[in-house]
Amino acid sequence: MAIILFDDNARNTLLPLTYTRPVADLRIGILTIAEKWAKYLNTDFSFNTEAYLQAKFPINIQDDNIFINGSICPDEDIVEAIKNLGNGGALRYNNTLVAVRLSDIYAPAFDPFGSYTFEMAYDKELVMIQHPEDIFKKNDTELRKDFKLLTQGRKSAKLSSTNTIIGGEFFAEEGALAECCSFSTLNGPIYLAANTEVWEGTNVRGPFALCEYSQVKMGTKIYGATTIGPYCRIGGEVNNAVVWGYSSKGHEGYLGNAVVGEWCNIGADSNNSNLKNNYSEVKLWDYPTQSMRKTGLQFCGLIMGDHAKCGINTMFNTGTVVGVSANVFGGGYPPNYIPDFSWGGADGFVEYAYDKMMDTADRAIVRRAHRKFDAAEKAILTEVYRLTQQYRKF
Repeated sequence: MAIILFDDNARNTLLPLTYTRPVADLRIGILTIAEKWAKYLNTDFSFNTEAYLQAKFPINIQDDNIFINGSICPDEDIVEAIKNLGNGGALRYNNTLVAVRLSDIYAPAFDPFGSYTFEMAYDKELVMIQHPEDIFKKNDTELRKDFKLLTQGRKSAKLSSTNTIIGGEFFAEEGALAECCSFSTLNGPIYLAANTEVWEGTNVRGPFALCEYSQVKMGTKIYGATTIGPYCRIGGEVNNAVVWGYSSKGHEGYLGNAVVGEWCNIGADSNNSNLKNNYSEVKLWDYPTQSMRKTGLQFCGLIMGDHAKCGINTMFNTGTVVGVSANVFGGGYPPNYIPDFSWGGADGFVEYAYDKMMDTADRAIVRRAHRKFDAAEKAILTEVYRLTQQYRKF
């Protein structure tokens, strides 16, 4: 049986985060959505996504295939329902296709918006990721589920006796290091993956996950529900944020109610606001409508696409969306929407020159010995540059 995670309309409402990945490659909790399904169903996965992403995220059709909506986070109930699908059977939640089982004869013609002969309604609650803010908003729920999934029946490695651990829901993989830190699990579990480091004087309140090869610098303050990594370095004050792989916020400054993509860098003493001065509802830029969208949230900070950067002392206003490969710097508050491949700040923006952008991405990636800025990565950024050109109206 092959799991194939497919994109539907959520791909558009999750932009800019899904310009550079399928929906199921979004990380929420400890694992990506695809990794969660693989754990629950004990099998490998592949993706049905945009053509320009398929070289990096290939599809693998086999004799027996279950197409699963990549915006849905699994739980025991939906997993059991999917396991019971017969060939040609489909599950639908309201108007959303959840899953369909197809043989290799019919799988190549799969349509996420099509109808299927043997459809059944699924009427239990689902955790669905439809908008960028859902990632930090639902991170608490997914952290707890992933913690249970990854640690059940296992025993935590021992940390140094110089640390203080409050509560019982703490788990460290072998190779995790920490000295002179406090970890409180009274509000949720804490998970330290292998080869992570938490430096002296750090205070962590769960739920919290530090993914592989990530570091938390001295004196950092972290509040749940927060996920960092893999391969990240974090400092300052962080609250209810999800920072994806290979990104850095290495210095003082506040990051809260936020999602930061891969290969991002946040300059020293940069801050984002997560609450408006009049306590009103926060709006976020919406790519499909090209307008501001109500979130229903009072606390909503920063959404940053892959390869975006900001200089020292950058001030992001409440509900700011920063596009892929944007480079933000200078004094004052930049606008709440910064288009992809923009260069500038509060005083104005110009287009980030394609060659310079690609050179920066190359330099950032090759610093990691195990990663290469290969043809697939270059092709993705090139296509995103083309797709977003219409929005750069400076």
